[in-house]
Amino acid sequence: MAKRTLLEIVQEVLNDTDGDEVNSIDDTIESSQVADMVRSTFTAMMSNRNWPHQRKFVSLSPSSDPGKPTHVTVPDNVKEMISINYNKAKSGDTRKKYSSVPYKESDEFLRMLNSRNNNADNIDTIIDDSGVELFIRNDLAPSYYTSFDDNILVFDSYDKNVDSSLQESKIQARAYVMPDFIMSDSHIPDLPEEAFTSLIEEVKSKAAFRLKQFQDGKAEQEATRQRNWLSRKAWRVSKDKVYPNYGRRK
Repeated sequence: MAKRTLLEIVQEVLNDTDGDEVNSIDDTIESSQVADMVRSTFTAMMSNRNWPHQRKFVSLSPSSDPGKPTHVTVPDNVKEMISINYNKAKSGDTRKKYSSVPYKESDEFLRMLNSRNNNADNIDTIIDDSGVELFIRNDLAPSYYTSFDDNILVFDSYDKNVDSSLQESKIQARAYVMPDFIMSDSHIPDLPEEAFTSLIEEVKSKAAFRLKQFQDGKAEQEATRQRNWLSRKAWRVSKDKVYPNYGRRK
């Protein structure tokens, strides 16, 4: 099935449920309700799994607070972090040196920080927003990161001889990103082409029950078949082996 605009999906659903013909999703109460069902169904499909096309490079914003040199904010539309690299070039280096910064569970991260000598010159005592002290190295590019609240990433170190804090321009971050859904006639839901049948059949099943108060067995059967098929086939190019990363919400 080819990709469809929101209006085309609404028109097909209304046609199958004996609804009125419309030229816009806002033409009738029914068409607006169906458009809402498309949005909620799309959101559920995007939320319940990590789709390959959701993998994007994202910008992470370092804190503007000089007292938090290794705190970084994750955008609201990020579902789950995949990987982070940081340019760990030393002062005077002309060659950029990106390398992986792995996630460390928060308890393990704290144990690592607590093993440091807070009286040492290369240790800064940083006060987190929660009021907790964190012992951050100031002579080394970041080696690990964690998150205590699923919104802010905290890295274990920074090199003050290079920068006064971590720099957005030196971060390479990949994540699963939640696509936008725009309530307009011309909007095309950000789904792979082969997933549109599943989206439409799910909406047909919901519309038949909610708008007409009957169970459309054929639509429900097709929706189930499409769900089962998509659970086996989601990768268009290749199925990269991506390890779970529990540093971000899913």
